[in-house]
Amino acid sequence: MMKRSAIGAIVVLLVAAAAVAAVSSVARLRRAGGSSLPTAAVAKGTFVDYLQLRGEVRPVKSVVLSAPMSGGSDLQIIELARNGSIVNAGDVVVQFDTTVQQRTLEQKQSELKQAESEIEKAVAEQRRREQAAQTALDQSKSASGRAKLDLEGADLRPRVDAEHLALKAADAEQGVRELEQKLESERASAAADVASARQKRDKALFDVRETERTMAGMTVRAPATGPITLLPNRRAASVFAQSAPEFRPGDRAFFGAPIAELPDLSRIQMACHVDEVDRARLQSGRGVLVRVDALPDRELKGTVSDISLIARPDFSSFPPTRNFDLIITMADNDGRLKSGMSGTARVELEQLNGVLVVPAGAIFQRGGRAVAYVVKGSNVEPRAITVLRRGRDQVAIARGLTEGDRVALKEPDDLAGSAR
Repeated sequence: MMKRSAIGAIVVLLVAAAAVAAVSSVARLRRAGGSSLPTAAVAKGTFVDYLQLRGEVRPVKSVVLSAPMSGGSDLQIIELARNGSIVNAGDVVVQFDTTVQQRTLEQKQSELKQAESEIEKAVAEQRRREQAAQTALDQSKSASGRAKLDLEGADLRPRVDAEHLALKAADAEQGVRELEQKLESERASAAADVASARQKRDKALFDVRETERTMAGMTVRAPATGPITLLPNRRAASVFAQSAPEFRPGDRAFFGAPIAELPDLSRIQMACHVDEVDRARLQSGRGVLVRVDALPDRELKGTVSDISLIARPDFSSFPPTRNFDLIITMADNDGRLKSGMSGTARVELEQLNGVLVVPAGAIFQRGGRAVAYVVKGSNVEPRAITVLRRGRDQVAIARGLTEGDRVALKEPDDLAGSAR
């Protein structure tokens, strides 16, 4: 009996202590000054979970202006448009040194003049040779004509004289045929000489035009109006540098090297990278809200249009990570946007309609459970809650709160101190 009485006394003392602790806790809550805590209302609405990514604004379409494919393998820039400047169609963007090409052009033009002079000489020689052959032929025909007239009266002459006249007429006729062949031969030979001279002239003319085309290619002009973006000069990059400097006047470039980009900013997109963990949570067609660092007053809407299927290593950090490329097509645009601007994209991952939503900062952990502090006037009441979904900025509540409750965004000082 005495043992039972002792046990009962101990139980009574424990219950009393628990009651005192509860009263003390409530007292601390009431003293916490609920009216001074920042609060937010529990509202029924749409819960949206976002994934935040960093990216770079790029045009959907752009024109890359490159060094010419001819003119030498070591091209020096002597004039270059300023990075970010607006150029009109036809404006000079890049001017390469044309000293070598100018000397080549002068040499080819001299060769062309010489070839044209040789044509004139060949044509004059052709005319002289044809005239000489024609004169000899005309004389031979005249002699043949006289021989034929003499032959007509040969019947009245002695037989020896008649045979002599017949032989003379035959020789004259043979001479005419030979001179006719010689005239044709002279014409063909002279024509071949003229053709050879003209072929040489055509080759020289082609060289001149090709050199002029090469010189024209040394001046790179803008095909359209827009802002110029200078590209990195990989040739000038340091071995230890992560990025190469942009092209500048005086730099040298290999033939075909991309020098500048002329973006068409009428349609823009944002290029981002997604790590392996978040790749499975993303799908094409998800809505995106983009805020560009340079335009803090504007939020742009977009859509995930493409996600790469294969990850590639990113060596900008150590150890290298594997990221997937993600492209966001922008539905909105702004005239202040420039290619290369950085920004933050909030990609919609999940959406629940008609659920209780509170800010993520209103949920605390106490004793391994999620707790919210409901503020009623000067009183603060802790409530255990069940989280339906947890996002970066919002939390969807399954149980424990009702619509219209006001929850503290900061843990009451007394309870925070007791938790420590």
